[in-house]
Amino acid sequence: MNDHVAQHQPADLTGLATELLTQAGSATARRASRTLISGAAQRATLTALLKDAELGEHFAPPAASLQVISGEVELSVGERRQPVRTGELVAVPRQRHGLRAITDAAILLTVAVD
Repeated sequence: MNDHVAQHQPADLTGLATELLTQAGSATARRASRTLISGAAQRATLTALLKDAELGEHFAPPAASLQVISGEVELSVGERRQPVRTGELVAVPRQRHGLRAITDAAILLTVAVD
């Protein structure tokens, strides 16, 4: 079993987000991620995206939520665009969807694992 940051103790999301935003600056895709919790029932991943970086359209697992730690992102489902800002939490729809950073942003994605 992998030992992840928040498996056994609280994780400093603000500090980790700052670190990942720095890493994203040198990444071709303009983003960086770190899995914080990985277990039999859930996975939590912190992702930093620089302004205009995207997570292309994809399908979500059966249950997922997106929390914005810093910045602002836009969740798109078909023609619908939904801004999500610092401190906000939203359920990720089970339909095909995408994500774009409106500003430099850090998000926490928590998913149920089958």
